[in-house]
Amino acid sequence: MHAFKAVHAALILFLIGCVTAGCGRSEANAEAPAAEGNPSAEVNVYSARHYDSDDALFAEFTDQTGIAVNVIEANADELIARIEREGELSPADVFIAVDAARLFRAEQKGLFQPTSSPVLTERIPATRRHPDGLWFGLTERARVIVAHKDRVPSSLELSYEDLATPEWTGRVLIRSSSNVYNQSLVASMISSIGPEATEAWCEGITGNLARTPQGGDRDQIRAVAAGEGDVAIVNHYYLARMLDGSNATDRAVAESVRVIFPNQDGRGTHVNVCGAGVVTHAPNRENAVRFLEYLATADAQRAIAAGNYEYPVVADAAPVAVVQGFGEFEADDVVVSEYGSNNAEAVMIMDRVGWR
Repeated sequence: MHAFKAVHAALILFLIGCVTAGCGRSEANAEAPAAEGNPSAEVNVYSARHYDSDDALFAEFTDQTGIAVNVIEANADELIARIEREGELSPADVFIAVDAARLFRAEQKGLFQPTSSPVLTERIPATRRHPDGLWFGLTERARVIVAHKDRVPSSLELSYEDLATPEWTGRVLIRSSSNVYNQSLVASMISSIGPEATEAWCEGITGNLARTPQGGDRDQIRAVAAGEGDVAIVNHYYLARMLDGSNATDRAVAESVRVIFPNQDGRGTHVNVCGAGVVTHAPNRENAVRFLEYLATADAQRAIAAGNYEYPVVADAAPVAVVQGFGEFEADDVVVSEYGSNNAEAVMIMDRVGWR
């Protein structure tokens, strides 16, 4: 993991072209101009992202604005609990999480305040942000099908629904129902096709599993390569990491499969977001909004997406080359904020059908 982060820190330095080698955040802050009309000149970010590339991006924000970025990293649940515990005295200005369902958890606990920003409204599609401006998507991740090149015809296109049919009995791999990415996929289907059809799909998937769910998304890809199943449902960036990484075994595994974007003849492929919002008691609210607006610029979008091989949410920024190599696709236009509100029903459906 540390090798991956180091490689991507270098990549982001190249992409944003503004942070010099060896320049730490403290040096950048010392030389940056003071932010006009803002005596505190700082923004406190609680982030569930863990990429060195983000540090380079934040240092560039400091260079441009004079606003120091103070970051606390932990998993989303830990950060939510911390903000709750700190209450009105919390120093948190911005909270970043990596799934719409986790953003919903923070939203339900009243941890976000509405943000009105013409920049964010114009830059970020309505389907990728909260309708009341509580949080905004920063990057997209597609939940795709990976198929073995030798066992699944190259001409075959698939929908999620196809994998629940008898033809795929014993051939499907996917991680457990406790995984939030699967919960959000099921939640999006509730919005798209309704709860009854979604439950039928979950039952079909459970009946078609090649093995009991185990491991993460990369483990599903490795299992396809090893012949344990023919297809797997995974987030696209796990495959991109393997293709672009230094591990020769993982590269060979990744090269044995291909990406299928599901439902291209219908509603489109399910996407989720990494997103951020201004915390309710943010002591540096103006800086927080300015920080989010910066993350919506084309340069910052390219950089933050590249850090985890994700897709930018804005139209004028492109993903890194290995992700572009997967091809273009039509994405599902379900409003991502619905994933959280449908999460409890999604979990109950998965439990009822025995998806473990």
